[in-house]
Amino acid sequence: MTLPRHQLKLRVLSGRYTYARLDAEAPIPAWAEDAEFSLQLRTLGELAVICPCENVPPNVRQEGPWKIIGIDATLDFNQVGIIASLAVPLAEAGLSIAPIASFDTDYVLVRETDVDRAVEALRAAGHRVG
Repeated sequence: MTLPRHQLKLRVLSGRYTYARLDAEAPIPAWAEDAEFSLQLRTLGELAVICPCENVPPNVRQEGPWKIIGIDATLDFNQVGIIASLAVPLAEAGLSIAPIASFDTDYVLVRETDVDRAVEALRAAGHRVG
């Protein structure tokens, strides 16, 4: 099966973000909230938080800094291959990503040190990055 190759309009969010991990039973901390971008995901095993680096206390287990590249469009849930259209060229460039989705659109987190290479790879794949 050939995956569809979408050509998307993308944007790099201005902040620097951290993935933080808390115990599954932990309440969502006030520092996890952010007006531009934040995510709190609770599973049976953890509470994962993505928020600006400066929000996360130093005693919290964390990974980062990350940059966030978002699709600048509202997506339909029936569209196929959207994340693959981003993930494949980034993987071919040897870059690790963390994909996430909101109700309206999709995002990929790339390590801050890799953001220039990520943008280059995405543009080479036909995406517009603004």
